[in-house]
This record gives sequence, structure tokens and C-alpha cells, in this order.
Amino acid sequence: MRKKEDKFDFRAFGLAIKEARMKRGLTREQVGALIEIDPRYLTNIENKGQHPSIQVLYDLVSLLDVSVDEFFLPRNDLAKSTRRLQVEKLLDSFTDKELSLIEVLANGISEAINLKD
Repeated sequence: MRKKEDKFDFRAFGLAIKEARMKRGLTREQVGALIEIDPRYLTNIENKGQHPSIQVLYDLVSLLDVSVDEFFLPRNDLAKSTRRLQVEKLLDSFTDKELSLIEVLANGISEAINLKD
């Protein structure tokens, strides 16, 4: 039998879910309705690190664009962070003209960082 302390700590994941939900302006009730769970279950996931079922885990990360890689595979070269996934989703809605502005901004930031080094 496995020891209780061997279980994965879902608190960091719960906080990421909460942050992503709030960033989208969604209430726990709205998320609960969308993925068909009780809002109290979501509260426990977000605040207490309750272990979600596999289906709820899938539904939450799909709905809120949260990366599970950063929690289960924490090596930076293996995963895209939640923030990166959320930015990429925003970029998908931009026109080419808007993307050219983002590209100029990214290049400027990159150059400024390189000047510091």
C-alpha cells in the first residue's frame, strides 16, 4: 500500500487554476457549470490542493489553458508554461498587422535584455 505522503501535492496546480480562472473573469459557479462540477469541488482544488479526477483535470486545463507539464514535468526544456500557452492563444486571434507590432515589441525586449548581459 502506498504511503499518504507519497501523493502529489496539487496546491500549486490549484493556484494556477484559480489564477487562470480569475484572469478570464470566470466565477467558480461559471466554471462548475461549464465542466459540470460542483463549485465547492473547484474551491477545494484551488484552495486546498484537492486531487481532481482525471476528467476534471482534463476539463480544467482545456478550458483555462493551463499547462500540466510545468507541474508534472518541471524541466523547462520539456514544457510550455501556462503563461506561454495563454499568450499563444491570444496571439492566435491577432491579425498579421497586429502580430507585426508584437514582433517589433518582442525584438525590442530581446535587444534590451541582450544589452544588459
